[in-house]
Amino acid sequence: MMDKIVKLSLDERTIIRRSPEIEHERAIALFDLLEENQFSPQGECYSGPYDVQFGIAENRLIFAIRSEAGIAQGTVILPLSPFRRIVRDYFLVCESYYEAIKTATPSQIEAIDMGRRALHDEGSQLLRELLEAKIAIDFPTSRRLFTLLCILHIRG
Repeated sequence: MMDKIVKLSLDERTIIRRSPEIEHERAIALFDLLEENQFSPQGECYSGPYDVQFGIAENRLIFAIRSEAGIAQGTVILPLSPFRRIVRDYFLVCESYYEAIKTATPSQIEAIDMGRRALHDEGSQLLRELLEAKIAIDFPTSRRLFTLLCILHIRG
């Protein structure tokens, strides 16, 4: 399959530190994304499979797209402002979830996790919608990219 990411690197220059839980989420999202994804940039200049640098710069989400051989093919840029509320709320619910795991009942943990998954789905759908005219991705790919987008928001 040509319309897929075979290498993805995060521009982590802004990240100061991460908890073990966040590092674990990052590793899982990267592994799952590379195992299975649909990624099809729109336009004649693109030819997959792709090597993608994923990052944040100047309040924008950046997809620097290269061929598998490393030849630059283009850059897709999205504004980050539509994600602010969802990312903020997602971080709050994740904090509650990680605290709940320590002391809460299984039903309380499940309720918090349902909220966490709902926000994650909302962010994933927003990412797909904003990318729609630029890059075609499936929902599992957008979920993994949203996880990585959230991780790139961590400033320490």
